[in-house]
Amino acid sequence: MYAIVEIKGKQYKVEKGKEIYVDLMDSEPGSSVTIKEVLFLNDGNTVKIGQPFVEGSSVSLKVEKEVKGDKLVVFKFKRKKSTRWKKGHRQHYTKLTVEDIKN
Repeated sequence: MYAIVEIKGKQYKVEKGKEIYVDLMDSEPGSSVTIKEVLFLNDGNTVKIGQPFVEGSSVSLKVEKEVKGDKLVVFKFKRKKSTRWKKGHRQHYTKLTVEDIKN
């Protein structure tokens, strides 16, 4: 069984027991989150497609921890000048574990 859910404007495919990384959420590590924005649900026998969401369906997620992604380096320069910029960025993510998918 798997579902496609919308979290903070992005879509994720989730299965029971799997881990996903989403943009930083305002939830404490160890807490549970219930997502009702289920766009698609497949339980092996039947397929439900939402208009825009599947009614009565929800996904329970457990917040594991907050992590930082890989560092991205942005480098700019002006040719024929001695002007250079080097900046780095690390995006913050929340690690979630799928506990249950309800029809």
